[in-house]
Amino acid sequence: MRRVWITRAAPGADATASRVRALGWEPVVAPVLQVRFLAATVDLTGVGALAFTSANAVRAFARLAERRDLPVFAVGAATAAAAGEASFADVRSADGDVGALGRLIAGNRSAFDGVVLHPGAAELAGDLCGDLERSGVRARAQAIYETASMAVPEDFLAGLETLDAALIHSPRAAARVAEILHGVPARHLAAYGVSADALAPLKTLALGPRIAATLPNEDALLSLLADHRT
Repeated sequence: MRRVWITRAAPGADATASRVRALGWEPVVAPVLQVRFLAATVDLTGVGALAFTSANAVRAFARLAERRDLPVFAVGAATAAAAGEASFADVRSADGDVGALGRLIAGNRSAFDGVVLHPGAAELAGDLCGDLERSGVRARAQAIYETASMAVPEDFLAGLETLDAALIHSPRAAARVAEILHGVPARHLAAYGVSADALAPLKTLALGPRIAATLPNEDALLSLLADHRT
């Protein structure tokens, strides 16, 4: 059975591992990042809608605020599902990237009245608020969680030869993988990325093929494993 390195942070790593196993691969869960919720205070005065670009942002927000009546705009299906699990009733998914999310919100500005709050990571990918402001939609971001580098198990690199591929869910994860594999030849290891941007930090590594998903979501990412499982 072919083996794939699950690099994403918990709790998403375990969910991904289950899906990978169902595709006939053996998942090796060794996260390179960890999520830390921040002790923030969320002020919803004047907020008309929420914009989430990750399931982690939804989980962090749900710990900080009780309101669930605001419309939610989510970057993709996984984030939308997390919003549904957090009891938000009005959830719309862009099924794309940050740019698609901005277009979805701008196209539905009549559905809310007020500022769009973008709760997210301390280091955001993309410029959602900037895109919205340029479209005439008031928006502001607030950091409610952060991702920190995480060490892999001590014996992980010793078993690197037994791995066939790595799943890369974000540029931040790829940057950490690049740190871990710096100076370590791994030409047998294919890298499957959720997007071309997510694979960019790996360009200096001695890896096998780097293949980006056709859409920036996990369904498209895992379809790459289905296509290359033999």
